[in-house]
Amino acid sequence: MLAPPQSVGILGGMGPAAGADFVRLFVEACTSYLQSHGEEVRDQSFPEHWLVQMPIPDRTIAIQQSRADVQDPAPHLLQGVGRLAALGVRSVAVACNTAHVWHGQMQALFPQLSILHIAEETARHLQQQGAQKAILLATEGTYRTGLYDQTLRAYGIAPLVPDEEGVALLMQGIYEGVKRGDIDFASRRFGEVLVPLLARHGQVPVVMGCTEIPLALPQARAAQSAMLIDPSKILAQELARRAYEMH
Repeated sequence: MLAPPQSVGILGGMGPAAGADFVRLFVEACTSYLQSHGEEVRDQSFPEHWLVQMPIPDRTIAIQQSRADVQDPAPHLLQGVGRLAALGVRSVAVACNTAHVWHGQMQALFPQLSILHIAEETARHLQQQGAQKAILLATEGTYRTGLYDQTLRAYGIAPLVPDEEGVALLMQGIYEGVKRGDIDFASRRFGEVLVPLLARHGQVPVVMGCTEIPLALPQARAAQSAMLIDPSKILAQELARRAYEMH
């Protein structure tokens, strides 16, 4: 019989749909964990988990521009983690890929917490699957900081990225599509980016390195036969494992 699980936290709001979807992924991950350990799946089996959805300033804009009128996301991210810490959580998942640029600051200010790192968890998963290269679809901010590039390379995986035009299409899909509730538009834009990459590199894993890409890319015709990797799902599985195993 499993020991009572720990309380865990999720920092969302980047955007809200991605944060809400992460809770779904976490509940699914907990269900799978319980089933794999021969435990009964019932309401009382799930960990206490807190979702903080905050209107956090745009991460990509903050990375791209250093003007005085551009808000820094860091204080808001730290405030969100602080609220989760006050609720007594032990582990935290941040439901935004680009926000992990500030992971070091969050972890340093809250050393009592284990703040999971989405790129690390994804790279470890790909390495375990034997991948040597992977297509990376992400925000312009994530590309600019090398958040995934550096981590993937550290695990022996070569990142394959779109050209400038492809990045612009991804950003259109994210901002004019998912963030505005137009999933069909987003799906088309994401598909337009994926087609030439698959044609050039073949059937390699496709890392959906923005929490909003999995909300629309799987519906694209180009993605039907692709090996889609959802870092949010991997992160949710690790958060579930921490809840049940870390005592």
